[in-house]
Amino acid sequence: MSSFSRPYVDIMAWNDGVTGSCKLGVIKFPNGKTVRFVLDCGLFQEREFEELNHKLPFRPENIDFTLITHVHVDHIGRLPFMAKKGYSNRIYASEPTCKLLPVALGDSYKVLSSFAKRKNEKCLYTEDDVSKINSLLQPCEYGKTFSPIDNVKVTFLKNGHLIGAAVILVQICYPGCDNINLLFTGDYNSKNIFFNVPKIPKWVRELPITIVQESTYGYMDSTEVRKCFKKNIKKCMDNQGIALVLVFSLGRAQEILYKLRKMQEEGKLDEHIPIYFDGKLAILYTNMYLNEELGIKPEMLDFLPKNLIFVNGGENRKSIMEDDNPKIIVSTSGMGTYGPAQTYIPEYIARKNTLIHFTGYTAEGTLGYKLKNAEQDGIIEIRGVYIKKRAQVEYTSEDSAHAKADQIIKFLQQFTNVKLILFDHGTNDSKKTIAERAAREVEAKHIGILGRQYCFRVDSYGLVKTLSTKFE
Repeated sequence: MSSFSRPYVDIMAWNDGVTGSCKLGVIKFPNGKTVRFVLDCGLFQEREFEELNHKLPFRPENIDFTLITHVHVDHIGRLPFMAKKGYSNRIYASEPTCKLLPVALGDSYKVLSSFAKRKNEKCLYTEDDVSKINSLLQPCEYGKTFSPIDNVKVTFLKNGHLIGAAVILVQICYPGCDNINLLFTGDYNSKNIFFNVPKIPKWVRELPITIVQESTYGYMDSTEVRKCFKKNIKKCMDNQGIALVLVFSLGRAQEILYKLRKMQEEGKLDEHIPIYFDGKLAILYTNMYLNEELGIKPEMLDFLPKNLIFVNGGENRKSIMEDDNPKIIVSTSGMGTYGPAQTYIPEYIARKNTLIHFTGYTAEGTLGYKLKNAEQDGIIEIRGVYIKKRAQVEYTSEDSAHAKADQIIKFLQQFTNVKLILFDHGTNDSKKTIAERAAREVEAKHIGILGRQYCFRVDSYGLVKTLSTKFE
């Protein structure tokens, strides 16, 4: 028997930056029982952390259950690696996420396998590992509480970050003791153009609670976001130019197509200008938006712009690049490193009267990061070839699905009994900035930064103590 009188949970994170999301919870009960759960297990995309993709901060065979917030690869990309290393228990995710996740993992495997072949290395995992993960998926209905294991309750709440995204409430229960209430925001947004996002239920907002809050844009208020996408596209088309728009396959791609549709309706974009849509995964997701039950508002199912042309392969791509007439190319990947972007960018970066527009975060070490930070008319090395940067390269966070600092603060202020806030999923500067602001503007007993350095021990009263991280 254990010597303590009430349960506690140790909360640890494997990532210090923006990608590679993976949190471990180790629950200790007074009767000596231990329960371990993982929340997300994503790929690291920053170059400095790439080696961590080949490691896990826990023994997968000891994990009792896994929770998934959403299907972006930096949150789910290492799930098959968990299976390879021995994980065999249930994986809980929202119903839309369970439909989307097999598609995402299948594409991620193809990308990783291709890169491994180029390097003459073994792939991180196999197709069988992907299949095993798919077989472990357990769809969960939003707002319906369930128990993945004795003495633990979980509730998925709708999150505007992405189709299928969830804010996840984990409640640790034990006879004669108050519950430990943990709320994991995942990547968070309060709204989405494709579906309605209800407010966090009152019963959750009134709980004595510990909140693990993302902080990707913790350094920037929503009023500071430079809204330039429509202006830049219109200027490029007015000048008879070519625009290459880089998007993430799920969420961002569909939002940009809708934005181009609105530009056409507003008379800001000539309907006769061809819009090419490239990227197998993005096209597949778009068809799922149109044909699957994903909870999209009926009025948003008609979101495709006029004169949209789906690109079906290399030859098609070659003819597009040989044509110098005005056009818009919406292509994956969002960071420029993978997908058709690898073909388009080396061609268009050297052309004047061309716009290359990134519509989301570009991690350090990616091609998008390199292009954004290169001087105009400077020389860029792309896969062994040196090219002069003549194109206009733009970036905007206006379409980002992450809450900005003021929106994060507003989200946190709605909770009436906050015991502890732990900021994660951001650069060290971003986490520190939002933590200091929250200390001034949010009523919370304790505020900390969750990373690889510290483990936070929490019970029903809040923070017990911080410990040097020890993954189990």
